[in-house]
Amino acid sequence: MEKIKAESLQHARHQIDAIDTALVELIAARQFYVDQTTRFKKTETDLQSPERMEQIVENVRALAQKQGVDQEFIEHLYREMFHYFIQRELKEFRP
Repeated sequence: MEKIKAESLQHARHQIDAIDTALVELIAARQFYVDQTTRFKKTETDLQSPERMEQIVENVRALAQKQGVDQEFIEHLYREMFHYFIQRELKEFRP
């Protein structure tokens, strides 16, 4: 995403609002695909996938570093998403 220097407070806020819209759309798409994975999992243990979660954390931390974003912050966000999605999957899971 191209970053353009804001010319005013209103312009900066408009850009932030547009980014928020994009973030929510991306999270909705991620949720859709997480929901899709549930049908391929055989046990509740499969839902947790700690190895996969650590692989994702490692990847997003590297992406954060590349973009100049605090890695701890990104890791925290992803771990919160993992927790939410696992709880969601557990409610729907039927082996």
